[in-house]
Amino acid sequence: MFLTISTTGTKERPATDLGFLLHKHPGKSQAFSTSYGTAHVLYPEADDERCTAALLLEVDTLALVRRGKGKGRGGAPDAALAQYVNDRPYAASSLLAVALSAVFSSAMRGVCTALPERAGQPLPLRIEVPALPARGGPGLVGRLFEPLGWTVTAEPVALDSEFPEWGDSRYVHLVLASQTLTLAEALRHLYVLLPVLDDAKHYWVAPDEVDKLLRAGEGWLPDHPEQKLITSRYLARRWSLTREAMERLELVRLAEADDSAVEEIDNAVAAEAETEEKPTPLAVQRRDAIVAALTEFGAARVLDLGCGQGQLVQALLKDPRFTQIVGVDVSVRALTIAARRLKLDRMGERQAARVQLLQGSLAYTDNRLKGYDAAVLSEVIEHLDLPRLPALEYAVFGAARPRTVLVTTPNVEYNVRWETLPAGHVRHGDHRFEWTREEFRSWAHAVAERHGYEVEFRPVGPDDPEVGPPTQMAVFRMRDTDKKEAKAA
Repeated sequence: MFLTISTTGTKERPATDLGFLLHKHPGKSQAFSTSYGTAHVLYPEADDERCTAALLLEVDTLALVRRGKGKGRGGAPDAALAQYVNDRPYAASSLLAVALSAVFSSAMRGVCTALPERAGQPLPLRIEVPALPARGGPGLVGRLFEPLGWTVTAEPVALDSEFPEWGDSRYVHLVLASQTLTLAEALRHLYVLLPVLDDAKHYWVAPDEVDKLLRAGEGWLPDHPEQKLITSRYLARRWSLTREAMERLELVRLAEADDSAVEEIDNAVAAEAETEEKPTPLAVQRRDAIVAALTEFGAARVLDLGCGQGQLVQALLKDPRFTQIVGVDVSVRALTIAARRLKLDRMGERQAARVQLLQGSLAYTDNRLKGYDAAVLSEVIEHLDLPRLPALEYAVFGAARPRTVLVTTPNVEYNVRWETLPAGHVRHGDHRFEWTREEFRSWAHAVAERHGYEVEFRPVGPDDPEVGPPTQMAVFRMRDTDKKEAKAA
């Protein structure tokens, strides 16, 4: 990946002042290690009249693939999908934006102890990016940069110059020119808008990305006409983070219009209005009920079957009574997200020894799942086609045979209490079925009878006198005679 920043000057105000502003000496090339390779800073030209600083990011493609497979915060699930034909090492993207922030961090903040007055003054700037992914074409490039004071030249790059009939690719050759911006402003624009135009990031977008966006967007993002698109794309279209960022940007805009501090605007609502207690989400109530049941039965070694993104595994790790926790899911992408959520790459050795994530299908027996105190199937069975339930039943109750099995599933009778759920619809598009309380009890009793378990039923969430609770939980406990046989086996 390659980017150049050029400026012009005179003998009185030489262009080589750019080296002071970037904190990188024009007389030598420098190299900096990054998570994905090496960033090189060099100056193809440097004299009083003209100075150009070039940032060359040499991407380690092996590191890109390894991290893309999902360990830790750096694992972008889609980065590994195209490991054999991948534009990441060549086209400007969030990799280059992160390198800009790391290598020119002081310049991005506008800090220059050698020439403090120059850091706050506009420069004649020319920025060139030879290969920039632009999902939206040259028109979108102009709509993003021109309101910020840039003159934009975005020339489409042909798919193949030898075959012009193939048309243009989604890449552009970008040249930006401005006489009115400081270097710090220019770098912040690039930091935000490079990944926005690419519409992809090479790392997991966590809540702290909202703070990064607001810091880099200070002074220009609140009033940008494409604010919503920029915010959504920068935050990888995560609607909860996008909504939070938009609300905070609106506070900034209102504060500037009112010539007030953001804190004054944010505290305009009386404190009494916030005293109303918010209801606990059903997902949290479900996890609490599961953890309470596991604690009640003294389970120490627990399987979370169909662990998804690892919310229950994370909750169990907080309690030292659970000495071994294994999350199992058929989806590699879900396990990737779970690993990031749990911060496995930064976890201490003792804590890491307690947790394991396994890829596997619950429709097949798996010797790795034998010998555990308890297994949890939380909101799992309804995602299977009914003909596949017997296979899951045997894999869990017949082969793995944990002493305790907890199964939760939606109660379809309660659906009439969801005002936003259309009549006749299930709660999730992937649900193959949703059972009444009687249907669930009938299935659970039959399973318990076939495999030597006793079963009881517990409500999760408010237990409506007419339609029951939103979630129903079956607690299977192995009969004493079967426990002795299992122990002997």
